[in-house]
Amino acid sequence: QVQLVESGGGLVQAGGSLRLSCAASGSISSIDTMGWYRQAPGKQRELVAIVASGGRTTYADSVKGRFSISRDNGKNMVFLQMSGLKPEDTADYYCKAVGVRSGDGSYTTGIWGQGTRVTVSS
Repeated sequence: QVQLVESGGGLVQAGGSLRLSCAASGSISSIDTMGWYRQAPGKQRELVAIVASGGRTTYADSVKGRFSISRDNGKNMVFLQMSGLKPEDTADYYCKAVGVRSGDGSYTTGIWGQGTRVTVSS
């Protein structure tokens, strides 16, 4: 069974930086897209950034120029480098893997991690 585990969240002052990591474990042949979503208190979960296996990236307008997503296909990991953090970036950040092909040939549409909290103080 493939699982995602995030790390790197924490408390940071406005203007600071954090780097989130997400590792996929289990028998994995390939993952089409990996990405980050976030959910602030009382709000819906929203896309932050995604990266396809070939490296194509997509960012939410609110984080363009401040956040950078990358992945290590060999290690089945995805990273989110966050700079210029703002109080409105405060949220639980979730890793998602889309199009997961396992070693046994099975296919899973999407898998979520458990989330890591990012708090930005003003």
